[in-house]
Amino acid sequence: MGHTNYIEPANHLKNISEYYLSVKLRDIAQMNAEGKDVINLGIGNPDLPPSEYVVNELCKAAARSDIHGYQPCTGIPELTQAYSSWYSRMYGVELSTSEILPLGGSKEGIVQVSLAFLNPGDGVLIPNPGHLSYTSVSKLMNVNVIPYDLIESDNWHPDFEELEKMDLSKVKLMWVNYPNMPTGGNASIELFEKLVAFGKKHSIIICHDNSYSFILNDKPLSILQVDGAKDICIELNSMSNSHNMAGWRMGILSSNEQFVKWVIRVKSNTDCGQFKPLQMATIKALDTPKQWHENMNLLYEQRRIWAYKIMSIMGCTYSTNQAGLYVWARIADDEKSSQTLVDDLLHKAYVFLTPGFIYGSNGDRYIRMSLGSSAATIKEAYERIADFLVNRSHLK
Repeated sequence: MGHTNYIEPANHLKNISEYYLSVKLRDIAQMNAEGKDVINLGIGNPDLPPSEYVVNELCKAAARSDIHGYQPCTGIPELTQAYSSWYSRMYGVELSTSEILPLGGSKEGIVQVSLAFLNPGDGVLIPNPGHLSYTSVSKLMNVNVIPYDLIESDNWHPDFEELEKMDLSKVKLMWVNYPNMPTGGNASIELFEKLVAFGKKHSIIICHDNSYSFILNDKPLSILQVDGAKDICIELNSMSNSHNMAGWRMGILSSNEQFVKWVIRVKSNTDCGQFKPLQMATIKALDTPKQWHENMNLLYEQRRIWAYKIMSIMGCTYSTNQAGLYVWARIADDEKSSQTLVDDLLHKAYVFLTPGFIYGSNGDRYIRMSLGSSAATIKEAYERIADFLVNRSHLK
């Protein structure tokens, strides 16, 4: 090892550990190498490709010899214009190209926004339960993570009365996410109006992560539909789940021109633009017909039927009004914990679900299941779990 024994990582790494699902993917890979054939229903990773003409555009563009160089970090003009047209068509929101910044997926946006707006000691409001990256990126920035409760009985919306009782004097940013991951709770224009008003009242940037609005959701919404929202809001959107392009890492940030310029200042110094054929194919994807989304949602509905069956045989309770790529359920009262249940399912039934505790204290008695596998695969998981439950009952 030589002198590396004297090297220490940055102090902020002491505040975080490796991403939970990253660790579990490695464990699952090892189990599969041992012949255990784990069914992974824990990761939100769409199993189907984008539409055929999108893939064809990617291949055709990549075959060109003049297209493999660096690209501007702000994306090619045709892509930003396509995003603008898409927002107008899908959400009724008018955005100029100067109010749009293409991203390498919405997760990159969490980092870029944090770098652009947060100083050490600032406060950041994080939903509980909520995406792990909101917390981990905030910790890397040495800011104060301030969890706020989402209320199950109110479709997992914030409790604004409780928010108003908090000391908000140093809060700079609030993360919100609808359709919510992991809970499947959905938003309304009324909720977005409250969030915009709250942000303006307290000078808190409202950053809405809008990654799931076209999956099992009858009425896709954008927080930017609210009058004056661009003054205080940033919205992240993504092609990953809605268009089966998770590995492509294509997303968008939209806000007022000044906010976008500040994020560009970060992005231009830390990143280059995406591979041009990816951008050209994304332009095609943004013109995906409504029928394609409807067909995908029919598949997800079939998968969700088996997901509900799995939750039911385990004695879980759940809402049937969830939107997005997951099913979120409360475990039975006689289960020790979500972590114990998930570990037992992994090592005894060879099925992986995600324990809710990783999303915050309000997720402690919950589990999450992804719909990113075929109905046949989820049915097989059902059969494995049914056998596990029978065997477990015999041991009691």
